[in-house]
Amino acid sequence: MGLFTQLVTLPLAPFRGAVWVADQLVETAEREYYDPAPVKAALVRLERDLVDGRITDEEFDRREDELLDRLDELEQYQRRLDAGR
Repeated sequence: MGLFTQLVTLPLAPFRGAVWVADQLVETAEREYYDPAPVKAALVRLERDLVDGRITDEEFDRREDELLDRLDELEQYQRRLDAGR
């Protein structure tokens, strides 16, 4: 950008800064939401709960299916991202 353009668009600087911050927040939230690590950790805890007798086989199966569905959703999202690059 030239000096003239910077001077003319100076009043928009706070708006551009707010948009940048909002973009950073969205990117961070998406990274956290689509991170498979917490789901994998939940599967490990679920297995431990089953082995320790804190949950029944039926409860384990139901919750495991939910977590595996979530992992599948995350993998599909990642494949769509990779295909778009």
